[in-house]
Amino acid sequence: MIFSFLFSATFSGCGYKPMTAYTKRVFTDRIYTEVEVYLRDPENAVLVKDAMNEAIVSRFGAKIAKKEDATTRLWIRFKSVSFSPIQYDANGYAVYYRARVNLNVRYASAGTKGKESVVGFYDFPIEPNAVISDAKRFEAIRYGAQKALDAFISRMAVRGESL
Repeated sequence: MIFSFLFSATFSGCGYKPMTAYTKRVFTDRIYTEVEVYLRDPENAVLVKDAMNEAIVSRFGAKIAKKEDATTRLWIRFKSVSFSPIQYDANGYAVYYRARVNLNVRYASAGTKGKESVVGFYDFPIEPNAVISDAKRFEAIRYGAQKALDAFISRMAVRGESL
């Protein structure tokens, strides 16, 4: 009982607010996302759209809306996707790669407009003397895009804190 009192007194006294409190100052509760298809990897648009929709529900605390019902709109475009080796084995074969996903995100909400360029990284292993399989490639792009979207959400929380 004493522990719960101290815990609640600590967090209520320090002014802690979850990230959704700050992002709601920038974005409204009905959000529509549109992902531009990346011609080199058209299937990645679906991965990014799913990742963004998941982030809207879990991190923004908002709802996904139809285009005509939305009060906030997000447009996401792949700027680039690249893979580079970051670790080699004793024979000189690449065994770890880094995926780098650059996204451009434009947003419009309640008179506020802006755009951000965000980057997400994902490191993953492969077998020595092997090529990156399509499954590994899609996984790396998906997780890299999720990390880029997390960076975007963090920037929006910082922007909301200053409003």
